[in-house]
Amino acid sequence: MNSHRRLNEDGMSGDRGLDEDGTKGDRGLYVEGTSGDRGLNEDGTIAREGSLGRVRPAFAPVVSAARSRIAEVFGPARLDSAYIYGSIPRGTAAPGVSDLDLLLALRDEPTGADRADADAVETALDAAFDEIDGVGILLSGTATLLSALERHDGGFFVACLCTPLLGDDLAARLPRYRPTSLLARETNGDLCLALPRWRERAAAATTDAARRTLSRGVARRIVRTGFTLVMPQWGGWTSDLAESAELFAHYHPHLPERTEQMRLAARTGRTPSADPAVLSLLVDDLAPWLAAEHIAVHGEKAPRP
Repeated sequence: MNSHRRLNEDGMSGDRGLDEDGTKGDRGLYVEGTSGDRGLNEDGTIAREGSLGRVRPAFAPVVSAARSRIAEVFGPARLDSAYIYGSIPRGTAAPGVSDLDLLLALRDEPTGADRADADAVETALDAAFDEIDGVGILLSGTATLLSALERHDGGFFVACLCTPLLGDDLAARLPRYRPTSLLARETNGDLCLALPRWRERAAAATTDAARRTLSRGVARRIVRTGFTLVMPQWGGWTSDLAESAELFAHYHPHLPERTEQMRLAARTGRTPSADPAVLSLLVDDLAPWLAAEHIAVHGEKAPRP
């Protein structure tokens, strides 16, 4: 799972109406280029961003087939629950462009056989539907998702970014989440660990297709990290790439070069680029700066085994 100097987990700094950094912050302030929706429940916790009711008609058969295939292949002996996430349950997916993203919470920790079965399901669904451009299935053990170590990463992912598809919803066994520094740190405080792998892949990417695939993944991760850098100050949650870039820009008016790079990353995340110069800018320039800045502000993610 992937997914600010350390502050209270409940996102409060006392009873003075202050943000975590001791300032009044920008809650309630409209930021140009954003929807104005902070993605929160009435109590200030982060709302689950998707639902099956938001799935567009073009994708309904895809979701139905995914549910049936997962249940058939994994069965109740292996599968605790299954979830769909991304643009399809958010209702923003575009036919022929968007991919299908799924998470399977297994009763035991995933094995090689589980991964092979998930790969087969991915291939079958992708081949069956022109409406989607690729399928990705994440596997995790239920105990891991509910663990204290994953509470603000994998647990948050399930509770707020995933829509239940099969089984009992694990969100009922997880806390309500607020846009805190702790959440920022545990979701994206490990960007530095991705840099060596990205550099290796960039060096090995000799085709336009390979560079597009890599640029898309790199850009999306960068934008998500740029957003969580400013998330506690803004006081909300969004998964929209363009909105995330504008929020980053709003809080970094003194860094115009970085804000333009973040906007480029948002565009690349939606429309991948095969330009080696774009990939180099993201991997060798923006990402290292952002990784260091995120750790300086929010701290480093707790180490995983």
